[in-house]
Amino acid sequence: MTARPTNRSRSGPKPGGRPADAAPSRAPEHRGHPDHSGPEPRGRPRRRKSKGSAPAVRLTSLPTGRRAYTDTREWLLDRHGPVCAYCGLKHEPTAITLDHVTPRRGQTAYDRRDNLVLACQRCNGNKADTPILAFLLGRPQRAETLLRYGQHLSPMLLDLARQVAGEEAAARAERLADPDYPYAD
Repeated sequence: MTARPTNRSRSGPKPGGRPADAAPSRAPEHRGHPDHSGPEPRGRPRRRKSKGSAPAVRLTSLPTGRRAYTDTREWLLDRHGPVCAYCGLKHEPTAITLDHVTPRRGQTAYDRRDNLVLACQRCNGNKADTPILAFLLGRPQRAETLLRYGQHLSPMLLDLARQVAGEEAAARAERLADPDYPYAD
């Protein structure tokens, strides 16, 4: 191992007043392990990066601006009309809101189109930050309606809604979501 050059003279005292060849007065600090001396680490313990492993997959999306919300809202209105994805009732286009199916809770990761649906103010207020599974189980009819008006949602959310709605209701919702289905309302 080669020594790294320094700007200090080895013969003179160090800035702390100790000669260069004097031993340190205490053991070096080792953070995060209880068997080592030194002060306790502050805040969260750091994770060690394993060498040779693949880079971590980033599962979040970039923050969504106001224009992206407007575009998604317009896209959903063009696709389904002003219909609530939970109760299936039609409303005035100005009264319908955009709802996060999986609640945000301050995170930007859920601002993608595959997590947003149109919802009436009543359903959006009832759902609030309730997890989607609990909200759908409270009234399983919502799962069927979500399947009909939420075909753009992520596969995980669609699978969850299918399980809550049941096979028959899921098949009916799929038929009704088809724009070429002759018996749709």
